[in-house]
Amino acid sequence: MPFSQAKRLGLVDSPGIPDTIRAAFAPVSSTAEAEAYTRSLTRSHYENFSVVSILLPRHLRQDFCNVYAFCRIADDLGDEVGDKEKSREYLADFRRQLHSCFESLNKPSDASDGITAVFTALRQTIRRHDIPMQPFDNLISAFEQDQVVTRYQSFEQAIDYCTKSADPVGRIVLYMCGYRDEQRQRLSDKICTALQLINFWQDVRRDILERDRIYLPADDMTRFGVTETQLRQGQITDACRNLLRFQVERTEKMFSEGEALLPLLDPAYRRQIALFSKGGRAIAAAIRRQNFDTLTRRPRLSKPQKFRLITTTLVGYVLNSLAWKRKAPTLLNDGSAK
Repeated sequence: MPFSQAKRLGLVDSPGIPDTIRAAFAPVSSTAEAEAYTRSLTRSHYENFSVVSILLPRHLRQDFCNVYAFCRIADDLGDEVGDKEKSREYLADFRRQLHSCFESLNKPSDASDGITAVFTALRQTIRRHDIPMQPFDNLISAFEQDQVVTRYQSFEQAIDYCTKSADPVGRIVLYMCGYRDEQRQRLSDKICTALQLINFWQDVRRDILERDRIYLPADDMTRFGVTETQLRQGQITDACRNLLRFQVERTEKMFSEGEALLPLLDPAYRRQIALFSKGGRAIAAAIRRQNFDTLTRRPRLSKPQKFRLITTTLVGYVLNSLAWKRKAPTLLNDGSAK
């Protein structure tokens, strides 16, 4: 049904459609074929994947690819179609595929029912880790929201968007790591929201020029005396710098709050999550080095900076792993720790 639905919508045969979107609706004959596809997609799109994969426990690498493929395709359905109405139609069909995926969880593992590549692979991850549907559904909702909402009146509205666009990814990762408690999920939400926000502050001008989207809260823009025209024309002023400084500083506080999650994770998982948190902080530092000017030049991390992030994470992993082993409590016969 998903394939025929997509063909009816004209997606599969449409010229110029990115391969990631076309593949979203392509059926596969086996789970192995589907997982090979998600690995290929992840390697071709995910920056530094070969290095990051070293940081991932081996048993989670395929699951990471499966989840990434879902996120990548949903994102492309929202941003790469070039027609908001068609994007909403395609995202609606993508949601139907998601629901069909969950309805098929009790069927045999091999793909024989026409479920498309990304969901054939994702189905294995969902089964292995007993992941609920809500985080995946929320991600689709975020991409749907992008088609109809392009301005945010308040910081609270921007945060609400992040609960759908960013927080679900962290929760899915926690499920894959075996964590299901509210405390870790809440702290993960802080890190993921901060990551989403710092990307917004990094891409202020690109978002308005390429997507006609402004994530800076309108009430903060008014408070600091910044207009949409200034953003669109790349007019950097003291008011713009002060506005970006305000946003970056409160985002950095969210990173600090969320990083209380790291000691609660096994070192095998902590190192990967620490890398993303450090990456977000590095972007904040890059914005700061440009004196909070993200209108005339997009802050980027250089290759040496990325390399330092990864190597310091690896060194930290080794040290933390040794410390974890030294401090790990032994259990008494009654189950208490000594």
